[in-house]
Amino acid sequence: MNIVEIINKKRLKKHLTKEEIKFVIDGYINNTITDYQMSSLLMAICINGMNKEETANLTDAMYRSGDVIDLSRLNGRKIDKHSTGGVGDKTTLIVLPLVASCGVIAPKMSGRGLGFTGGTIDKLEAIPGFHTNINIDSFINEVNTIGLALASQTGNLVPADKKIYALRDVTGTVESIPLIASSIMSKKLASGADTIVIDLKVGNGALMKDIESARKLGHAMVDIGKAHNRKVVCVLTDMNQPLGNAIGNALEVKEAIDCLNNNGPDDITNLAIVLSSVMVSYGLNISFEKANDMVLENLKNKKAYHKFIELVKYQGGTLEEMKVSDTVISVKSKETGFVTAIETDTLGEIVRKLGGGRYQKEDKIDHSVGLVLSKKIGDYVMEDEEIVKIYVGSKDVAIDEVLNCFKIEMLNKNEHNLIKEMIR
Repeated sequence: MNIVEIINKKRLKKHLTKEEIKFVIDGYINNTITDYQMSSLLMAICINGMNKEETANLTDAMYRSGDVIDLSRLNGRKIDKHSTGGVGDKTTLIVLPLVASCGVIAPKMSGRGLGFTGGTIDKLEAIPGFHTNINIDSFINEVNTIGLALASQTGNLVPADKKIYALRDVTGTVESIPLIASSIMSKKLASGADTIVIDLKVGNGALMKDIESARKLGHAMVDIGKAHNRKVVCVLTDMNQPLGNAIGNALEVKEAIDCLNNNGPDDITNLAIVLSSVMVSYGLNISFEKANDMVLENLKNKKAYHKFIELVKYQGGTLEEMKVSDTVISVKSKETGFVTAIETDTLGEIVRKLGGGRYQKEDKIDHSVGLVLSKKIGDYVMEDEEIVKIYVGSKDVAIDEVLNCFKIEMLNKNEHNLIKEMIR
């Protein structure tokens, strides 16, 4: 068995065996297979695809390439929630307290943002003193004590994915369903969850730009789950505009708190309710309708909000000291009409330019900057009426660059559906 034969086999559209895939992953991790050889195989996979069995075997080899977290000491069914990435997506900060307040344990390890979508850990670190880097024993003790924990990924978790993704990013092989599915699911399997609920974003602010591609990815991840005796549910949700109104770390934490106090935007609140209800229904083995009633009640009676406060205090955070920028620019519309489209990914990039995201892993984030939208798709805006606020730090952005993200027309074309479908 050698890498050249395997590359040629996939180039000729033949199926790789479990042993061949394991040979490739082990060899790449051990540096016996070079970057250029792996790049060639990734391109062959990108062009010719993989079947269900190959994709499951690739995921298996990747997730076993490093540490696998043992959550057996946790009391209850382990349910994880994952988002494929979106602008303004702070659902984890709302969903986990909601789920935990209903009696379902919520262990969650999250990542940082590198692109325009941001990361949950960066949002949490906008809260002064909040400790995200905790060891596995402390993590398990916290979940068993208060029902939830939110920590950064630690240890040698799925090193194959880290190395392969870095290569995909520079070789034009990011947009491949088997490679995306195995990347996401290898991390989820290594994190030890029994059930995985995935918020699969679709639209101009997401990796999956169209519904058909999203469906293929959703079915691929469900199939991987079945092959590994895990329950996977994919909720396909719209990302043709930011989720909620706030984009930027501290601003998004504040909006999440507003949602937990029944005072947040409808879209992010409604999505959090649906995701939480799915998780609670599986966690307690009850119907979605009964779970939904519990979630709504705990949002109304503030149990979920108090669970969030409990999480922040347990991990050392002080919400009272969290800052957003004092320098706020009100951006006014230059025309009258309905907002019919928003360049979501560009708004995410603008926040990154302001200092709210990274271009390199070592970049320091300004948690206080960002955008807050005053108008979204379907809203009517008058000339000289505010359309967005910019919270500025040490870096500026051009006002016109922000305005150009909003398409305004006299005819309202709003056909915006936040939750598209569910795959399970």
